[in-house]
Amino acid sequence: MAIESYNPYTGRVLRRFRAFSWSKTERILEQAYRAAAEWRTTSFAHRARLMQRAAALLRERQDELARIMALEMGKPVADGRAEVQKCALTCEYYAQHAEAFLADEEIKTEARRSFIAHEPLGVVLAIMPWNFPFWQVVRFAAPALMAGNVGLLKHASNVPQCALALEKIFHDAGFPPATFRTLLIGSDLVGRLIEDDRVRAVTLTGSEPAGAEVAATAGRQIKKTVLELGGSDAFIVLADADLELAAQTAAQARMINAGQSCIAAKRFIVEKPVVKEFISKMKTHLLALRTGDPLLESTQYGPLARPDLADELTQQVEDSVRQGAKVELYGGQSQPGTALFRPIILSNIKPGQRAYSEELFGPVALILEARDADDAIRLANDSRFGLGASIWTKDAQHGQELARRVEAGAVFVNSMVKSSPEMPFGGVKKSGYGRELSHLGIREFVNQKSVWVSGEASGKQKKVE
Repeated sequence: MAIESYNPYTGRVLRRFRAFSWSKTERILEQAYRAAAEWRTTSFAHRARLMQRAAALLRERQDELARIMALEMGKPVADGRAEVQKCALTCEYYAQHAEAFLADEEIKTEARRSFIAHEPLGVVLAIMPWNFPFWQVVRFAAPALMAGNVGLLKHASNVPQCALALEKIFHDAGFPPATFRTLLIGSDLVGRLIEDDRVRAVTLTGSEPAGAEVAATAGRQIKKTVLELGGSDAFIVLADADLELAAQTAAQARMINAGQSCIAAKRFIVEKPVVKEFISKMKTHLLALRTGDPLLESTQYGPLARPDLADELTQQVEDSVRQGAKVELYGGQSQPGTALFRPIILSNIKPGQRAYSEELFGPVALILEARDADDAIRLANDSRFGLGASIWTKDAQHGQELARRVEAGAVFVNSMVKSSPEMPFGGVKKSGYGRELSHLGIREFVNQKSVWVSGEASGKQKKVE
């Protein structure tokens, strides 16, 4: 099997890599397993020095890494640099805070001393997607390595150069080579890895079907998993919102990464009195965005990562229109088999349409009309997904109250949904379970061990009269 680096803008294959055999994969796994026993004994100070160096290298190489992303999956270089900078920030965040996040927690009991210790599990397998090829990996790797775990990365098969570049970052920073390795393997070997007792936990960011399969395999082996899956985020616009700001942000939120983001706003739920004006304003902002060669600084959105993804999105749109959706802004593919996909706005989204129930992973904005705020919350929650959501209103207190009623892992009031190292990230329902980032993320892959100590302290002897 060959693993290909394919440029979606030019349609050319850049490089081909021979996939690792099972024997090579198993050899790397054994090295990682042995390294885990040593790495867990290192100090937080030592790990932090290396992680700070990784952050520095990310910043030094940001132009090179942004170029690789542009070539492999079509991300504009300006966005690629921002992604790398965010990775550096997250490495620094865990370098600074890991020790405090994993400090022993004293618990008051009848024992002389009792506490919770947070100890590493060992080898963590990460199965990662192509849409944010550095950020998705770093938000697992930085906390895992700082916690004393080691990481094996099975990246998406269309971003092998990104995967290898990140491995080189960690190695050049001074991490022992076996503590972070990229596995150039197909999906056929993932099950064998999960079933191997040397792999202690699995994290996956990807599709709902992939998450279900990984969770089932890991569950049979009684292994911890964290799943960050699809999303169909609601962007709720109340009648009292600042419509210009909401519409401008809506266009930006829909077009993150050419719409290929789990937390990109996808369902725009707008109160009836302002729905026509909102559509008009959003259309203006979408049409103002510039597409083109991802290597150009002026490009604001590039192609989708692969032509087959654009073909699939086109089919979802065409089926939805046949089922009653109305086209407010025409865009899409210029012809089948091409990766460039211009923004589309669909309205009259109703149950029974593919657009109502499925995630549309690309620049298609869905307009749903709400009678009032309560109806907007009903529509937002009438989804199999629950990753993120935002609410737009001039009454911030009302927005906060409504945020508590939305079934999602994150709700932003008068702001675009985003991830940051300080706040936990993850979803509910079919969007997955577990959390990345913040203090919760680093505690996902540790043994939360209860320690109970009775008796006298060592070194003290009873006084003899």
